[in-house]
Amino acid sequence: MLNADPLLSRPTLLNPSLLASALDQISHRANSEKDVWRLLTENFTVDLDAVAAILPRTEPEPHWLQTRR
Repeated sequence: MLNADPLLSRPTLLNPSLLASALDQISHRANSEKDVWRLLTENFTVDLDAVAAILPRTEPEPHWLQTRR
């Protein structure tokens, strides 16, 4: 994660709707979820827990058991 530079002013996103809008715009430019996080933290000051709540979870594929015959 980017080290915060106290002299560099970044816009703060606290409103969930503004955060969702910024995520939507950034996700079109990003190649992966890692890039979304990087672009977001480079350009804005955000609550990372709020971002994690908005982003879809990456759940592992379920491993289905074979049925008995």
